[in-house]
Amino acid sequence: MEKCTVLLVDDHKLFRGGLKLLLENSNYIQRVDEAENGKQFLKILEDWKPDIVFMDIEMPEMDGITATQKALERFPDLKIIALSIYGDENYYTSMIRAGAKGFILKNSSIQDVEDAIKNVYSGNNYVSHEILNRLLKGIEKKGKHYVSEDLTEREKEVLYHICKGLSNQEIANELYLSKRTVDKHRENLLFKTNSKNTAGLVMYAIKKGIVDL
Repeated sequence: MEKCTVLLVDDHKLFRGGLKLLLENSNYIQRVDEAENGKQFLKILEDWKPDIVFMDIEMPEMDGITATQKALERFPDLKIIALSIYGDENYYTSMIRAGAKGFILKNSSIQDVEDAIKNVYSGNNYVSHEILNRLLKGIEKKGKHYVSEDLTEREKEVLYHICKGLSNQEIANELYLSKRTVDKHRENLLFKTNSKNTAGLVMYAIKKGIVDL
């Protein structure tokens, strides 16, 4: 992996300082800067665009959802990872629809942070295991028409069951299909949604309104 630049956007100075120190000791990090709120973050973007942004969701002055929306309007390819605490589930849908590429908990290990950086920098979505498990438990099927018209009705059914955390064999049993058929549907879903993993599929389904939290 090439060396990358990181911007930490969080209103807690102690947290920013601790994470910055850890990242600066990583051999693949070239530069780490800080912003204490969304407004300061947008100001920084006028002069410098980092490879990765870690974005707190709740902040004074301007929250992470608004800051993410405004930043991605100007720089659509900016890679933003949301920093979450337990209890932030109500904000997940808004952050996904704003364009966040990943989610990690604030009490994550440095290994989790590094995994998030490497995945998102490479163009993948990343959701920490704890958050992904919470998302899967809260998933519900939409009762209205889907926003996404790119998928067939069967693909939407398979995607819904993937979002519920079912394996391909379990989906096959649920929908009375062969596992090989479900394997192919999953392959098509990854391709059509430009996803690399289950986290990407879940985030796509939430963003497109195929499932609700």
